[in-house]
Amino acid sequence: MMLYPAMDKLTSFVPNRYMLVNVVARRARQIAEAAEETGEPLDEKPVTLAIHEVAEGRLDASGLELETEGE
Repeated sequence: MMLYPAMDKLTSFVPNRYMLVNVVARRARQIAEAAEETGEPLDEKPVTLAIHEVAEGRLDASGLELETEGE
């Protein structure tokens, strides 16, 4: 079974799988909360949208450590 986007492409933006899961989950929650606040329906699931953002290079692990320190 072939997955899109490929894991190699995703890990080129986020160094390891554990961090990738954290980055995608955090962004997916942001997308879901924003859609709920505005009442805007999503064409795809928030996790799928977040994964595509990583694959396009719009989202990476930079700032992840900074965000977790402030929580």
